[in-house]
Amino acid sequence: MGIITLVLVLSGQLTEFKVPFWVILTCATAITLGILSGGWRIVRTVGFGIYKVRPLHALDTQLTSAAVIYGASVLGAPVSTTHVVSSSIMGIGTADRAKAVRWGKAQEILSTWLITIPGAGLVGVICYLISMIFTR
Repeated sequence: MGIITLVLVLSGQLTEFKVPFWVILTCATAITLGILSGGWRIVRTVGFGIYKVRPLHALDTQLTSAAVIYGASVLGAPVSTTHVVSSSIMGIGTADRAKAVRWGKAQEILSTWLITIPGAGLVGVICYLISMIFTR
């Protein structure tokens, strides 16, 4: 929502940085459609694949995640909410009963982070180089 609003401000479509309702609705719709079209697998993995989350764990995980994300926002540090929530679930599960955490699934998630983060950087570099070819 912030990026879309920023583009609207920079293009002159908006005079102030205030997120319009239609942007909120469009983003919420896109997130919902993403979850319906395959993102549910991620939700299921985070909610049940790492540790069987019960209501109390869900509350603790959300409070922990909110605190970490808020702290990062105050410091201006970028964080991935998926990474924060996954880590929170691992921490809550470990505090409750470490043997109940599915460490194999946690290791699988960690390995995908180690692949996707540099991969995203590489794709960014390639896109930049391609755009430099066309803008010279």
